[in-house]
Amino acid sequence: MLGNTFGRIFRITTCGESYGKGKGSALAVIVDGVPPGLKLTRDVIQNELDKRKPGHGKLNSPRKETDQCEIFAGIGQDGVTTGAPVGIIIYNVDTQKVHIEQYRAYRDIFRPGHAAYPFFLKYGEAQDWCGAGRASGRETVGRVAGGAVAKFILQREKIEIIGYTKECMGIKAKDMTWAEIKKNYRKNEINCPDLEAARKMEKKVLEIKDEGDTAGGIVELIVHNVPPGLGEPVFDKLNAVIAHAICSIGAIKGIEFGAGFRVGNMKGSENNDQPYMTKDGKVRFRTNNAGGVLGGFSNGEDIVVRIAVKPTPTISIEQTSINMKKMKEEKLKPITRRDPTLVARIYAVAEAMMAAAVLDSLYMARAYDSLARLDKKWLNLK
Repeated sequence: MLGNTFGRIFRITTCGESYGKGKGSALAVIVDGVPPGLKLTRDVIQNELDKRKPGHGKLNSPRKETDQCEIFAGIGQDGVTTGAPVGIIIYNVDTQKVHIEQYRAYRDIFRPGHAAYPFFLKYGEAQDWCGAGRASGRETVGRVAGGAVAKFILQREKIEIIGYTKECMGIKAKDMTWAEIKKNYRKNEINCPDLEAARKMEKKVLEIKDEGDTAGGIVELIVHNVPPGLGEPVFDKLNAVIAHAICSIGAIKGIEFGAGFRVGNMKGSENNDQPYMTKDGKVRFRTNNAGGVLGGFSNGEDIVVRIAVKPTPTISIEQTSINMKKMKEEKLKPITRRDPTLVARIYAVAEAMMAAAVLDSLYMARAYDSLARLDKKWLNLK
């Protein structure tokens, strides 16, 4: 299996499955590009993992994974990073035999909406049929751990990232300022800062859950205090790097920046963000239809991204599928643990991948600046 690493200078490499063989099954991440001398503690990682862990509340999977992490490499005897790769491991603790047997019962019948069919074509009968393996949402544990390291480094640059539920099943959060969103961040189970909309969303998801079905939604990501000049103008545009990071998450089916698809119905005079000079001589923009990215570079405004999250594909409603062993159609109504909606936890994964993309782009930009030796009058604008 290829493609388990993301990044160029700041790099995360993950491994592990939803259900591994034996008592020691786990998920892990190796993080390259961590500076030396950082007081990176287990709590820093754990705080992020707690955002996505299952087993609590009505809106996520009942799987009782505690997602407790251990840093097993990259921290020296003085308790700080040494500059070596940081290794983090999270053990699976709720891989009960009853759940494995549930998956075994329909291992040859592909669950609609899941990746089992292309996995079968790619890896044959050896593909991991138990809990979807690397295609499971559980795979994202390693991403969140790696992203926690990226967030920790970005804090030194005063760069903040927040993800939240913007819309769920037609119920939309009102437009809010950064300060308002930050104030109400994680104030409810669905993580919507518009508290009235959150109540309606949660009620709707529970109604859908009672029907045996699942709900999709929209998550908005905001990156605050991003310096201008991150990204490259052609293949490595900042928005392209971010899209690569975000769209690598299994449940993401769409992405837009700033005004997004609305630009298709705008005039140029409506879409263009007009610049102005601040009192301290900085360039800013009166609007942010570009979503903080112009010509592939960050422009100093907040990076604003919205992502479409598909409904959890496992549902309790009978559907038609294919039995690959018998090569014929069969009905399937799987029994397994699942989230009634993914938006209540996936924002943590999206934040992690955004952090990795932004930090990697920051490394690239700083490396280029150190060699380009531009006139300081231009560097002072950043």
